[in-house]
Amino acid sequence: MKIGEYLSEQSRRLARSSRCIKDARVFDFNYIPPEPLMREEAKPIIDACLRYIQTGIPNHLFIFGSRGSGKTLMVRYITQLLGRSHPVEVLYANCRQHNTSFKILAHLLGVRPRGCSLDELWHRFCEAHQRSAIIVLDEVDLMSDKDRNRDILYLISRSTRNHMALLLSNHPRFVSTLDESIRSTLQPELIHFRNYDAVEIGQILQDRASAGLESTAQDVTARIAALTVRGANADTRVAIKALYYAATDQTDDLEDAFHRARRDLVADVLVNLSDANLLILQAIVGEPDPLVKSVYLRYRRLCPDAGQEPFSYVHFYSNLAYLQSIGLILLSSTKVGRAYTNRVQVLFQTELLDSLWRSRCGC
Repeated sequence: MKIGEYLSEQSRRLARSSRCIKDARVFDFNYIPPEPLMREEAKPIIDACLRYIQTGIPNHLFIFGSRGSGKTLMVRYITQLLGRSHPVEVLYANCRQHNTSFKILAHLLGVRPRGCSLDELWHRFCEAHQRSAIIVLDEVDLMSDKDRNRDILYLISRSTRNHMALLLSNHPRFVSTLDESIRSTLQPELIHFRNYDAVEIGQILQDRASAGLESTAQDVTARIAALTVRGANADTRVAIKALYYAATDQTDDLEDAFHRARRDLVADVLVNLSDANLLILQAIVGEPDPLVKSVYLRYRRLCPDAGQEPFSYVHFYSNLAYLQSIGLILLSSTKVGRAYTNRVQVLFQTELLDSLWRSRCGC
Protein backbone atom coordinates (compact mmCIF):
# COMPACT_ATOMS: atom_id res chain seq x y z
CA MET A 1 0.00 0.00 0.00
CA LYS A 2 1.28 3.45 -0.88
CA ILE A 3 1.55 6.23 1.71
CA GLY A 4 -1.26 8.25 0.15
CA GLU A 5 -3.54 5.20 0.03
CA TYR A 6 -2.87 4.41 3.69
CA LEU A 7 -3.53 8.04 4.67
CA SER A 8 -6.85 8.09 2.82
CA GLU A 9 -7.95 4.75 4.26
CA GLN A 10 -7.08 5.77 7.83
CA SER A 11 -8.80 9.11 7.37
CA ARG A 12 -12.03 7.39 6.33
CA ARG A 13 -11.77 4.88 9.20
CA LEU A 14 -11.22 7.60 11.82
CA ALA A 15 -14.08 9.64 10.37
CA ARG A 16 -16.36 6.62 10.89
CA SER A 17 -15.12 5.98 14.41
CA SER A 18 -15.45 9.66 15.38
CA ARG A 19 -19.23 9.25 15.17
CA CYS A 20 -19.12 7.33 18.43
CA ILE A 21 -17.31 10.22 20.20
CA LYS A 22 -19.68 12.60 21.95
CA ASP A 23 -17.06 14.75 23.70
CA ALA A 24 -13.36 14.00 23.16
CA ARG A 25 -12.31 16.38 25.94
CA VAL A 26 -13.11 13.79 28.61
CA PHE A 27 -10.13 11.73 27.42
CA ASP A 28 -7.69 14.59 28.01
CA PHE A 29 -5.61 14.04 31.15
CA ASN A 30 -6.23 17.67 32.17
CA TYR A 31 -10.00 17.14 32.16
CA ILE A 32 -11.65 17.54 35.56
CA PRO A 33 -15.03 15.76 35.81
CA PRO A 34 -18.02 17.70 37.17
CA GLU A 35 -18.15 15.21 40.06
CA PRO A 36 -15.02 13.06 40.61
CA LEU A 37 -15.25 9.78 42.49
CA MET A 38 -15.39 10.52 46.23
CA ARG A 39 -12.65 8.93 48.32
CA GLU A 40 -11.52 9.09 51.95
CA GLU A 41 -8.23 10.81 51.02
CA ALA A 42 -10.17 13.93 49.99
CA LYS A 43 -11.46 14.56 53.52
CA PRO A 44 -8.19 15.59 55.27
CA ILE A 45 -7.37 17.89 52.33
CA ILE A 46 -10.75 19.62 52.60
CA ASP A 47 -10.51 19.80 56.40
CA ALA A 48 -7.02 21.33 56.34
CA CYS A 49 -7.96 23.92 53.71
CA LEU A 50 -11.12 24.94 55.59
CA ARG A 51 -9.18 25.30 58.87
CA TYR A 52 -6.68 27.51 57.08
CA ILE A 53 -9.43 29.69 55.59
CA GLN A 54 -11.09 30.08 59.01
CA THR A 55 -7.97 30.69 61.13
CA GLY A 56 -5.30 31.94 58.73
CA ILE A 57 -2.90 29.37 60.20
CA PRO A 58 -1.49 27.11 57.47
CA ASN A 59 -1.38 23.35 57.81
CA HIS A 60 0.92 22.38 54.96
CA LEU A 61 0.19 19.07 53.22
CA PHE A 62 2.42 16.54 51.48
CA ILE A 63 0.16 14.47 49.24
CA PHE A 64 1.81 11.41 47.73
CA GLY A 65 0.84 8.27 45.88
CA SER A 66 1.48 6.26 42.76
CA ARG A 67 1.20 7.70 39.29
CA GLY A 68 -2.43 7.81 38.20
CA SER A 69 -3.86 7.53 41.72
CA GLY A 70 -5.89 10.72 41.35
CA LYS A 71 -3.84 13.17 43.46
CA THR A 72 -3.71 16.07 41.02
CA LEU A 73 -7.30 15.71 39.86
CA MET A 74 -8.65 15.65 43.41
CA VAL A 75 -6.56 18.61 44.59
CA ARG A 76 -7.47 20.72 41.58
CA TYR A 77 -11.16 19.89 41.98
CA ILE A 78 -11.17 20.72 45.70
CA THR A 79 -9.24 23.97 45.25
CA GLN A 80 -11.55 25.03 42.41
CA LEU A 81 -14.56 24.54 44.71
CA LEU A 82 -12.85 26.48 47.50
CA GLY A 83 -11.81 29.30 45.19
CA ARG A 84 -15.41 29.77 44.03
CA SER A 85 -17.06 29.62 47.44
CA HIS A 86 -14.47 30.97 49.93
CA PRO A 87 -12.22 34.06 50.20
CA VAL A 88 -8.95 32.34 49.27
CA GLU A 89 -6.59 32.52 46.31
CA VAL A 90 -5.43 29.26 44.77
CA LEU A 91 -2.10 29.29 42.90
CA TYR A 92 -0.83 26.30 40.92
CA ALA A 93 2.57 25.40 39.47
CA ASN A 94 3.81 22.15 37.97
CA CYS A 95 7.44 21.63 38.98
CA ARG A 96 8.12 19.52 35.91
CA GLN A 97 7.54 22.64 33.77
CA HIS A 98 8.82 25.21 36.28
CA ASN A 99 11.62 23.30 37.97
CA THR A 100 13.40 25.89 40.13
CA SER A 101 12.23 28.24 42.87
CA PHE A 102 12.97 31.18 40.58
CA LYS A 103 10.88 29.77 37.72
CA ILE A 104 8.02 28.82 40.05
CA LEU A 105 7.77 32.34 41.45
CA ALA A 106 8.02 33.89 38.00
CA HIS A 107 5.21 31.60 36.80
CA LEU A 108 2.99 32.43 39.78
CA LEU A 109 3.58 36.15 39.19
CA GLY A 110 3.08 35.87 35.43
CA VAL A 111 6.44 37.50 34.63
CA ARG A 112 9.47 36.45 32.61
CA PRO A 113 12.08 34.76 34.85
CA ARG A 114 14.88 37.19 34.04
CA GLY A 115 16.33 40.43 35.28
CA CYS A 116 15.78 40.11 39.04
CA SER A 117 16.91 38.04 42.01
CA LEU A 118 14.99 35.34 43.86
CA ASP A 119 14.62 37.65 46.89
CA GLU A 120 13.15 40.36 44.69
CA LEU A 121 10.70 37.91 43.12
CA TRP A 122 9.64 36.68 46.55
CA HIS A 123 9.11 40.25 47.77
CA ARG A 124 6.96 40.98 44.70
CA PHE A 125 5.03 37.75 45.29
CA CYS A 126 4.25 38.66 48.91
CA GLU A 127 3.12 42.12 47.87
CA ALA A 128 0.86 40.68 45.15
CA HIS A 129 -0.66 38.01 47.43
CA GLN A 130 -1.25 39.58 50.83
CA ARG A 131 -4.40 37.66 51.74
CA SER A 132 -4.87 33.92 52.28
CA ALA A 133 -3.44 31.85 49.45
CA ILE A 134 -3.08 28.13 48.84
CA ILE A 135 0.01 27.33 46.77
CA VAL A 136 -0.16 23.98 44.96
CA LEU A 137 3.22 22.63 43.84
CA ASP A 138 2.57 19.56 41.69
CA GLU A 139 5.32 16.98 41.01
CA VAL A 140 7.44 18.83 43.56
CA ASP A 141 10.02 16.04 43.56
CA LEU A 142 10.95 17.02 39.97
CA MET A 143 12.54 20.30 41.03
CA SER A 144 15.97 20.57 39.45
CA ASP A 145 19.13 19.44 41.23
CA LYS A 146 20.36 22.98 40.57
CA ASP A 147 17.88 24.05 43.25
CA ARG A 148 19.03 21.57 45.87
CA ASN A 149 17.81 23.67 48.79
CA ARG A 150 14.28 24.04 47.36
CA ASP A 151 14.33 27.70 48.40
CA ILE A 152 10.64 28.17 47.56
CA LEU A 153 9.71 25.75 50.35
CA TYR A 154 11.95 27.56 52.82
CA LEU A 155 10.43 30.91 51.86
CA ILE A 156 6.86 29.60 52.19
CA SER A 157 7.56 27.93 55.53
CA ARG A 158 9.10 31.12 57.02
CA SER A 159 6.74 33.66 55.42
CA THR A 160 4.85 36.07 57.66
CA ARG A 161 2.04 36.02 55.07
CA ASN A 162 1.14 32.50 56.26
CA HIS A 163 0.52 31.05 52.82
CA MET A 164 -0.45 27.35 52.77
CA ALA A 165 1.45 24.83 50.64
CA LEU A 166 0.06 21.66 49.06
CA LEU A 167 2.95 19.55 47.80
CA LEU A 168 2.12 16.69 45.42
CA SER A 169 4.58 13.93 44.59
CA ASN A 170 4.90 10.36 43.36
CA HIS A 171 7.98 9.98 45.56
CA PRO A 172 6.88 8.75 49.01
CA ARG A 173 10.10 9.85 50.72
CA PHE A 174 10.46 13.30 49.24
CA VAL A 175 10.01 15.06 52.58
CA SER A 176 12.95 13.12 54.05
CA THR A 177 15.20 14.61 51.35
CA LEU A 178 14.49 18.18 52.48
CA ASP A 179 16.86 20.20 54.60
CA GLU A 180 16.16 19.93 58.33
CA SER A 181 15.49 23.67 58.57
CA ILE A 182 12.69 23.32 55.98
CA ARG A 183 11.18 20.19 57.54
CA SER A 184 11.12 21.74 61.01
CA THR A 185 9.12 24.80 59.93
CA LEU A 186 7.05 23.31 57.11
CA GLN A 187 6.00 20.24 59.16
CA PRO A 188 3.66 18.93 56.45
CA GLU A 189 0.83 16.54 57.20
CA LEU A 190 1.32 13.39 55.12
CA ILE A 191 -1.63 12.17 53.03
CA HIS A 192 -1.21 8.95 51.07
CA PHE A 193 -3.40 8.36 48.02
CA ARG A 194 -3.82 4.60 47.70
CA ASN A 195 -4.17 3.03 44.27
CA TYR A 196 -7.68 2.68 42.89
CA ASP A 197 -9.07 -0.86 42.82
CA ALA A 198 -10.65 -2.41 39.73
CA VAL A 199 -14.20 -1.49 40.76
CA GLU A 200 -13.25 2.17 41.23
CA ILE A 201 -11.37 2.35 37.93
CA GLY A 202 -14.35 0.72 36.23
CA GLN A 203 -16.62 3.41 37.68
CA ILE A 204 -14.25 6.18 36.53
CA LEU A 205 -14.19 4.72 33.02
CA GLN A 206 -17.97 4.34 32.98
CA ASP A 207 -18.36 8.00 33.97
CA ARG A 208 -15.95 9.05 31.21
CA ALA A 209 -17.71 6.84 28.69
CA SER A 210 -21.11 8.28 29.61
CA ALA A 211 -19.80 11.82 29.15
CA GLY A 212 -17.64 11.23 26.09
CA LEU A 213 -19.05 8.33 24.06
CA GLU A 214 -22.36 7.63 22.43
CA SER A 215 -22.42 4.19 24.05
CA THR A 216 -20.06 1.73 25.76
CA ALA A 217 -20.80 -1.65 27.25
CA GLN A 218 -20.06 -1.93 30.97
CA ASP A 219 -18.10 -5.14 30.43
CA VAL A 220 -15.64 -3.17 28.25
CA THR A 221 -14.81 -0.71 31.04
CA ALA A 222 -14.64 -3.55 33.57
CA ARG A 223 -12.14 -5.49 31.41
CA ILE A 224 -9.95 -2.43 30.88
CA ALA A 225 -10.05 -1.74 34.62
CA ALA A 226 -8.92 -5.30 35.39
CA LEU A 227 -6.05 -5.04 32.88
CA THR A 228 -4.99 -1.73 34.41
CA VAL A 229 -4.87 -3.05 37.96
CA ARG A 230 -3.04 -6.19 36.91
CA GLY A 231 -0.59 -4.72 34.38
CA ALA A 232 -0.20 -0.97 34.97
CA ASN A 233 -0.09 -0.49 38.76
CA ALA A 234 -3.69 0.81 38.66
CA ASP A 235 -2.68 3.93 36.70
CA THR A 236 -6.00 5.48 35.69
CA ARG A 237 -4.36 7.41 32.85
CA VAL A 238 -3.50 4.13 31.15
CA ALA A 239 -7.12 3.00 31.57
CA ILE A 240 -8.54 6.25 30.15
CA LYS A 241 -6.23 6.17 27.15
CA ALA A 242 -6.99 2.48 26.54
CA LEU A 243 -10.71 3.28 26.50
CA TYR A 244 -10.04 6.11 24.04
CA TYR A 245 -8.05 3.79 21.73
CA ALA A 246 -10.71 1.09 21.92
CA ALA A 247 -13.42 3.62 21.01
CA THR A 248 -11.62 5.41 18.18
CA ASP A 249 -10.29 2.19 16.64
CA GLN A 250 -13.66 0.49 17.13
CA THR A 251 -11.85 -2.66 18.21
CA ASP A 252 -12.81 -5.56 20.45
CA ASP A 253 -9.12 -6.27 21.10
CA LEU A 254 -8.97 -4.52 24.45
CA GLU A 255 -5.60 -6.01 25.34
CA ASP A 256 -4.05 -4.40 22.27
CA ALA A 257 -5.62 -1.03 23.17
CA PHE A 258 -4.36 -1.42 26.75
CA HIS A 259 -0.79 -2.31 25.68
CA ARG A 260 -0.67 0.68 23.30
CA ALA A 261 -1.83 3.02 26.05
CA ARG A 262 0.66 1.65 28.56
CA ARG A 263 3.52 1.90 26.04
CA ASP A 264 2.70 5.54 25.28
CA LEU A 265 2.68 6.57 28.93
CA VAL A 266 5.75 4.53 29.88
CA ALA A 267 7.75 6.24 27.12
CA ASP A 268 6.80 9.62 28.55
CA VAL A 269 7.81 8.58 32.08
CA LEU A 270 11.15 7.11 30.99
CA VAL A 271 12.15 10.24 29.10
CA ASN A 272 11.77 12.33 32.26
CA LEU A 273 13.79 10.03 34.53
CA SER A 274 17.22 11.00 35.80
CA ASP A 275 20.31 9.16 34.56
CA ALA A 276 20.64 7.57 38.01
CA ASN A 277 17.17 6.04 37.83
CA LEU A 278 17.74 4.84 34.26
CA LEU A 279 20.89 3.12 35.48
CA ILE A 280 18.94 1.38 38.24
CA LEU A 281 16.49 0.12 35.61
CA GLN A 282 19.42 -1.10 33.50
CA ALA A 283 20.67 -3.06 36.50
CA ILE A 284 17.24 -4.62 37.04
CA VAL A 285 16.86 -5.61 33.39
CA GLY A 286 20.37 -7.09 33.24
CA GLU A 287 20.08 -9.21 36.40
CA PRO A 288 18.96 -12.83 35.68
CA ASP A 289 17.32 -13.22 39.10
CA PRO A 290 16.44 -9.64 40.08
CA LEU A 291 16.36 -9.84 43.86
CA VAL A 292 16.87 -6.40 45.37
CA LYS A 293 20.34 -7.05 46.83
CA SER A 294 21.67 -8.64 43.64
CA VAL A 295 20.27 -5.73 41.62
CA TYR A 296 22.01 -3.30 43.96
CA LEU A 297 25.35 -5.06 43.48
CA ARG A 298 24.92 -4.96 39.71
CA TYR A 299 23.97 -1.28 39.91
CA ARG A 300 27.19 -0.52 41.80
CA ARG A 301 29.21 -2.33 39.12
CA LEU A 302 27.56 -0.28 36.37
CA CYS A 303 28.12 3.10 38.03
CA PRO A 304 31.86 3.60 37.22
CA ASP A 305 31.35 3.04 33.48
CA ALA A 306 28.41 5.47 33.55
CA GLY A 307 30.46 8.08 35.42
CA GLN A 308 28.16 8.06 38.44
CA GLU A 309 28.72 7.80 42.18
CA PRO A 310 26.57 4.90 43.45
CA PHE A 311 23.79 5.52 45.94
CA SER A 312 23.92 4.02 49.41
CA TYR A 313 21.68 0.98 49.78
CA VAL A 314 19.08 3.02 51.70
CA HIS A 315 18.97 5.71 48.99
CA PHE A 316 18.92 3.01 46.30
CA TYR A 317 15.92 1.33 47.93
CA SER A 318 14.16 4.69 48.20
CA ASN A 319 14.58 5.09 44.44
CA LEU A 320 13.15 1.60 43.88
CA ALA A 321 10.07 2.69 45.85
CA TYR A 322 9.82 5.76 43.62
CA LEU A 323 10.12 3.68 40.42
CA GLN A 324 7.34 1.45 41.73
CA SER A 325 5.15 4.47 42.54
CA ILE A 326 5.32 5.65 38.91
CA GLY A 327 4.40 2.22 37.59
CA LEU A 328 7.69 1.05 36.07
CA ILE A 329 8.47 -1.83 38.43
CA LEU A 330 6.76 -4.01 41.01
CA LEU A 331 8.40 -5.14 44.26
CA SER A 332 7.06 -8.49 45.44
CA SER A 333 7.98 -10.30 48.65
CA THR A 334 9.78 -13.59 47.99
CA LYS A 335 11.06 -16.26 50.36
CA VAL A 336 14.70 -17.21 49.76
CA GLY A 337 15.85 -19.94 52.10
CA ARG A 338 14.53 -19.01 55.52
CA ALA A 339 14.35 -15.28 54.91
CA TYR A 340 12.14 -12.98 52.88
CA THR A 341 13.37 -10.45 50.36
CA ASN A 342 11.92 -8.50 47.45
CA ARG A 343 12.06 -9.50 43.80
CA VAL A 344 11.84 -6.73 41.20
CA GLN A 345 9.51 -7.16 38.24
CA VAL A 346 9.72 -4.84 35.24
CA LEU A 347 6.33 -3.58 34.01
CA PHE A 348 7.36 -2.14 30.65
CA GLN A 349 8.97 -3.19 27.37
CA THR A 350 12.72 -3.08 27.91
CA GLU A 351 13.36 -2.05 24.28
CA LEU A 352 12.17 1.44 25.26
CA LEU A 353 14.83 1.60 27.98
CA ASP A 354 17.61 0.36 25.67
CA SER A 355 16.77 2.97 23.04
CA LEU A 356 16.64 5.82 25.56
CA TRP A 357 19.85 4.77 27.30
CA ARG A 358 21.75 4.65 24.00
CA SER A 359 20.54 8.15 23.15
CA ARG A 360 21.55 9.44 26.60
CA CYS A 361 25.03 7.91 26.74
CA GLY A 362 25.73 8.32 23.00
CA CYS A 363 26.55 4.69 22.37
